Amino acid sequence: MFFSLPLFKLLLITLPLLCLITTSTSTASFPDFQHLNVNESIAAAKTIPVKLSLSQLHDDEVVFRNHNDTSGKWKLKLLHRDKLSSTTANSHDNRHRFHARMQRDVKRVAHLTRRLSGGKDAVKYDVEDFGTDVMSGMEQGSGEYFVRIGVGSPPRSQFMVIDSGSDIVWVQCQPCNQCYKQSDPVFNPADSASFTGVSCSSAVCDRLENAGCHAGRCRYEVSYGDGSYTKGTLALETLTVGRTTVRNLAIGCGHRNQGMFVGAAGLLGLGGGSLSFVGQLGGQTGGAFSYCLVSRGTGASGSLEFGRGALPVGAAWVPLVRNPRATSFYYVGLSGLGVGGMRVPISEDVFRLNQLGYGGVVMDTGTAVTRLPTVAYEAFRDSFLAQTGNLPRASGVSIFDTCYNLFGFVSVRVPTVSFYFSGGPILTLPANNFLIPVDDAGTFCFAFAPSPSGLSIIGNIQQEGIQISFDGANGFVGFGPNVC
Repeated sequence: MFFSLPLFKLLLITLPLLCLITTSTSTASFPDFQHLNVNESIAAAKTIPVKLSLSQLHDDEVVFRNHNDTSGKWKLKLLHRDKLSSTTANSHDNRHRFHARMQRDVKRVAHLTRRLSGGKDAVKYDVEDFGTDVMSGMEQGSGEYFVRIGVGSPPRSQFMVIDSGSDIVWVQCQPCNQCYKQSDPVFNPADSASFTGVSCSSAVCDRLENAGCHAGRCRYEVSYGDGSYTKGTLALETLTVGRTTVRNLAIGCGHRNQGMFVGAAGLLGLGGGSLSFVGQLGGQTGGAFSYCLVSRGTGASGSLEFGRGALPVGAAWVPLVRNPRATSFYYVGLSGLGVGGMRVPISEDVFRLNQLGYGGVVMDTGTAVTRLPTVAYEAFRDSFLAQTGNLPRASGVSIFDTCYNLFGFVSVRVPTVSFYFSGGPILTLPANNFLIPVDDAGTFCFAFAPSPSGLSIIGNIQQEGIQISFDGANGFVGFGPNVC
């Protein structure tokens, strides 16, 4: 039977909250329970976000520290959006930040579900539409994590949202007919010696999903489900990653932009399409990149690395599943779920991508909370509830229907939660990746939610602290062996 420790008890035994990766055929075993440190989780969630000034982000201190060595990898620091949040009173309140994050998440998932389940969100535009405020609803990112890169020649430092579910790389540009507030000066193409506009007849323009033409220049537009959008011209430009220079990269130069990008200058698309940052690098990196998402309450930074040298030795590799209907997204084969070291009785067919390109399991940095088809979620949740009957329950919060009142507890013992991947690897999550605080009063919720469609999405809360690597050339995604 699982037990919990109230505040006046002494905790004598603690377990490291690390992910455990095994294979079903190995002799390795993992415990069926672990400890969640309640006080530390609440303290991390209550950490007041600090608005970083540009003086705190000099290139020689944080931004372009060079990690490009003989291993052939380029490395960037990865920041959670809370580090760039405004210093308003509400932004300091964990409950307020939690609900704002869930609202962004619901909007993103609603669009992904429609887009990947046969919906008609993708709208084609006529030329005149590019001068209007028409929004397609093609949400591609909620903007949870940021990197700092150089744009142009000489390079101008810019914060960029990363998104593994979209392809277009874009920044706000002068002249700015409509721009949201960003932390850095808006990029001015006139100050860059390497900026070159793309003509409508260019092969690069033909690769855009929603291409237009105005005065001979290729036009692009990307819109987001929360009302955010970017519109402008396509160009070839130089980006600086660490001290590595990438020339002739196709980027969007946004002259009309609106959104909740929390000070970022634009978005760095890391999807599987040909126009993504990864896709355009091609042979330079072999389609390989790796990231570690640190929890938002920590003072540390995560990392984003590109190149074959970024692929770790000892990772548990899972084949990527290709979906011709949605080439931007990274699908993986998930065969089942586990709670307390026991596999939950769910048919593997629930997670399978069918021949028409519907269903399946997507890895996504822009979605926070993992979504599962309702039948799988309910079986998973019920198994977790059955093994946490000793913990005091709380009412549901936002999208979560399974919550606990852990006020006054120092630590609680909870069952392990695991993903069973096709081919054998088992990823067992740290406790902080499935029980999260939603306020400052000790309310914790089981961080999964049901999806009415057949689509499953593995979100960034479940990915936190685990090194995740993509080997696009060979079609694999790796988990571990390192933590961050």
